[in-house]
Amino acid sequence: MYIPEYFKNENIEAVKAFIDENGFAILISQVDGKPWATHIPLILSKDPDGKDILIGHISKANNQWKNFEKNMEILAVFSGPHAYISSSWYDHENVPTWNYLAVHVYGKIRIVEGDTQKKYLSNLVNKYESDMPCPVSVDNMSKEFIENLMRGIVGFEIEIIDIQAAIKLSQNRDDKNYERIINGLKQQGDINSLEIARIMNKKK
Repeated sequence: MYIPEYFKNENIEAVKAFIDENGFAILISQVDGKPWATHIPLILSKDPDGKDILIGHISKANNQWKNFEKNMEILAVFSGPHAYISSSWYDHENVPTWNYLAVHVYGKIRIVEGDTQKKYLSNLVNKYESDMPCPVSVDNMSKEFIENLMRGIVGFEIEIIDIQAAIKLSQNRDDKNYERIINGLKQQGDINSLEIARIMNKKK
């Protein structure tokens, strides 16, 4: 994606943390020569050699998986909070814009089956159940139930080729206007605006 130099996030540990915190992604590939996107949770994990990979699964009824067998290149998009920035907040004439955080992961996808597929499914469930009052676990589900479930999904892992991360938080503004933007966001009061204001405050 296009990222102006001052909006690039090249702190890989911060990028990994962002992926972990914003794991509901858009998986984009080609199906029959047309773009195809699926909204799914993805987890950053490690392969047996210790290299970073993304893991996940989609429904077998979703035709997107049929091209995965070609070890094709895909794009996974992770989006964070975003908010409109009004030009009325500046102390000078300027254009309105949008502040946001996003990560694009490019990679090659490969189908996994059997024990690996079950392990990846278990990792996903464990991640999102960990904070539940009565967490469920794949290990505690019946063998018949899990076998039926796995027949209806396609597990995969993504070998990461490139990561591009944008963190557009008005870094190109002077201190005075930076503060004016934070105040404007706080006055908006919606969840996204308040979260962008919080992150901007943290980065001062």
